[in-house]
Amino acid sequence: MLAAICYGKKDLRIEEVVDKPLAPNEVRVQVAYGGICGSDMHYFHRGAVGDFAIREPLTLGHEISGWVSEVGSEAGHLRPGMKAALDPSRPCLVCERCRSGENHLCMNMFFLGSAGRFPHVQGGFSQSLVLRADQIVPVPDDTDLLSLSVAEPLSVGLHAVNRAGNLFGKRVIVTGSGPIGLLTVMSAVKAGAAEVVATDIEDAALAVAREKMGAARTVNVRTDADGLTPFEANGGYFDVGFEASGSAAALNSLFRIIRRGGVVVQVGMLPPGEVAIPVNVLQSREINLLGSFRANKEFRQAVDLIVSRAVDVSPILSGTYALQDAVSAFERAGDRSKVVKLHLAISEQTP
Repeated sequence: MLAAICYGKKDLRIEEVVDKPLAPNEVRVQVAYGGICGSDMHYFHRGAVGDFAIREPLTLGHEISGWVSEVGSEAGHLRPGMKAALDPSRPCLVCERCRSGENHLCMNMFFLGSAGRFPHVQGGFSQSLVLRADQIVPVPDDTDLLSLSVAEPLSVGLHAVNRAGNLFGKRVIVTGSGPIGLLTVMSAVKAGAAEVVATDIEDAALAVAREKMGAARTVNVRTDADGLTPFEANGGYFDVGFEASGSAAALNSLFRIIRRGGVVVQVGMLPPGEVAIPVNVLQSREINLLGSFRANKEFRQAVDLIVSRAVDVSPILSGTYALQDAVSAFERAGDRSKVVKLHLAISEQTP
């Protein structure tokens, strides 16, 4: 089978890899589609994501959908041919965090396509993949697998919103209108926020936020350097801010416009190293700074929302490339003036 393997900065190769035998509680799947995530882009362009650097060849990808092709002896509730959402998280299920229901904070997590541990966890941009049975979420036969591959990034937005608490009637700002930021905008709107404002440095991304995802207003912080200044009046305008760009400057901008007692949720992955924040402002205004990492039960929620068509993720779908053309897809995915999210069509065969 073929896989898209990153050897380091700007070194992505389509190569044959060997499949592995199934354990009794495992399932073999064929991967239909894989979304190119911001973390995949960082591995491709920099050879690292945050503090996670590539130290051995790494198959990328974790936003995937597909169908079951083979079932282990202890996974009899699944059957070959089933369409499925594929959860990239494989928690240990036995550590303290897993036992407390916080599987996403597992102390021994295996997350697809991640260099966060060594040996690395090989990812989902592979025509065939072996997963534990609980990572398989069966869906109806008429489910669109391309849209379903957005379940993981949607779950990140849902988890960020859950971290912030009740948003009903709140004023919300989301800095960064990439795929995660846009899905966070949509999640905040669905959670009942009275007003959601989105920022970015690309007008095309802001148009999607405004016209498709429910943002009431948008601000291009590159062309309108003073665009956030009016929100500083009267001690801050917003109740909740989501930092989804992975920019330290964007994070710092939020402390001037979040009201006293408000909440800031860090969603985007920042570059390696320490980041300065205005701790005195955070303290004196009792602003709550929260981290949000991946997702937990929200993955299943995201699947349900997509399958039921309660949400429409199509506005972020910008095109599909064959797996063999992955390098071209990764190069084009960096053009945020034209692209929100690109996908790889990984397996041509369908069940």
